[in-house]
Amino acid sequence: MAKKKAAGKTLRVTLVKSPIGYTKRQKATVRALGLRRMNHTVEHVDSPALRGMLTKVSHLIRVVEE
Repeated sequence: MAKKKAAGKTLRVTLVKSPIGYTKRQKATVRALGLRRMNHTVEHVDSPALRGMLTKVSHLIRVVEE
């Protein structure tokens, strides 16, 4: 699967801790980020809305700026 890189900074987000036992809202945020299972990594273009989502579940994920 080839993805075109958009202009701007790209963030690589990895789920490192299970959302089991956390609120429905945090689980929904993890799913909205596209994370399906442990150690699953997705890439997103940096935006203020994305940064807000990452802040809400920062204890469950690892973020690498590229």
